Amino acid sequence: MDKDYSRNFSRDLLQWFYQNRRNLPWRQTKNPYHIWVSEVMLQQTQVDTVIPYYNEFIQRFPTLFDLAEAEEESVLKNWEGLGYYSRARNLQQGVREVVEKYGGKVPGNKKDILSIKGIGPYTAGAVLSIAYNIPEPAVDGNVMRVLARFF
Repeated sequence: MDKDYSRNFSRDLLQWFYQNRRNLPWRQTKNPYHIWVSEVMLQQTQVDTVIPYYNEFIQRFPTLFDLAEAEEESVLKNWEGLGYYSRARNLQQGVREVVEKYGGKVPGNKKDILSIKGIGPYTAGAVLSIAYNIPEPAVDGNVMRVLARFF
């Protein structure tokens, strides 16, 4: 593929993003835990639905330690309405792993973050790229759809 074509694609995509991006609460932070929570909530749930749940969840469990120490019943109560409760359970279990294995710091490398329960390639890429500014891809169905339409 022609380098100019690729450069133009990147430029055009970034220009579109800056003109159309939404002001989302998880875009206001570099906190890897908060970004992780948003990514889990956004799995199979629309952005507009997630926003109030995210804000309340982060208010109730502001740190990884708060979520790790919480009773599962409390976590599930705060998740109520989002559905797919296994996401909440896996998130809490993953957070507990981070507390035990990494002293409460979400790993900033691909190998370690992928070892955490409930974190797959997309979530790892999102956390690493957004929180740690590491150039890791976060490719989901939306990204594949854009690329398929363009190319």
